Amino acid sequence: MKTKMRSAVLLAALAATAAFADKVTLKSGSFLTGDADVIRDGKLKFKSADLGDLEIAVENIAKLESDRDHVVQYLDNTTAIKKVTVAEGALAVKEGGEVKKMDLTNVKAVDPELETWHGSVNFSGTATRGNTVAETATVTADLARRWEKDRLTANGGYFFAQSGSSKQTKQKTSSRFELMAQEDHFWQPKFYTYANGKYEFDKIMSLEYRWRLGLGFGYQCIENRDFGFGKVSFNQEVGASYVGEKFEHKDEDNFGTFRYAHHLAWEVAAVKNLSFTHNLEYLPAVDEWADNYLLDTDAGLVYAFSANWQLIGKVEWDYQKKVAPGVKHSDIRYILGLGYKW
Repeated sequence: MKTKMRSAVLLAALAATAAFADKVTLKSGSFLTGDADVIRDGKLKFKSADLGDLEIAVENIAKLESDRDHVVQYLDNTTAIKKVTVAEGALAVKEGGEVKKMDLTNVKAVDPELETWHGSVNFSGTATRGNTVAETATVTADLARRWEKDRLTANGGYFFAQSGSSKQTKQKTSSRFELMAQEDHFWQPKFYTYANGKYEFDKIMSLEYRWRLGLGFGYQCIENRDFGFGKVSFNQEVGASYVGEKFEHKDEDNFGTFRYAHHLAWEVAAVKNLSFTHNLEYLPAVDEWADNYLLDTDAGLVYAFSANWQLIGKVEWDYQKKVAPGVKHSDIRYILGLGYKW
């Protein structure tokens, strides 16, 4: 009798578990039971009772039976909690017992990633021995976070190189440090104002230091929009900066500049985990814009071969119109290295 009672209780528990389990029916006719999780980037994260953790493309789902709440983020970055489901390969919302196709014209994301810090530290270096004795080292880092109305970005780098025919004749050919930070405040979904600052020195260019502070306006033309060939983000900025710089054997020079900048990021759809970036910044002096200006630009590829590790390849070009006597106007840096990201 006790054995029969235990069996009945176990069957009832299993039936209750099955009743409350989420169910995904695929367009092929097969189905899975388990726990539905977030819907992000056109995929449903699903923990199958039989197969474990899965990612299922929304377009392959005929029906999702789940009462789980999801976060819907709109283009103005406001959010709402809704019971989002899937019907015939499209997102839908359960409202009043009815399932209605979701209007995505004003939706930025479903279950967006939690606001958190993102960044990376990247390193490259070489050493040569023999007819030439040389060492190079480059360390770069970046940090970013996006809130509902604000965005903070920071980046910096140190570039070092020395070479010669022997240890005794080695000379430094590169010794540069730079650090920049910017805070953006979004007044509208695409329009923002910014405040930024930068500090740098370059011993080879006889630049003891250069600092600048700036204010301006920005427009986020595109942000993580999928064009089929990949996700693209692009923004442009205009504003003004105040610069202080000192070259060796000269007094500090202070001047105001205009500023134009743009930033492009492209996640390449054709190659998984490959992204391309391009940045440009142009600062002509207010009173002598043709004879005193700064121009920085770079282009690079990043390949994430694991969740936390990446390979980087980058070309940077710095040009300054006004330099110390005997110093070239431009520097080009080629960077190939390994990075850790989070």
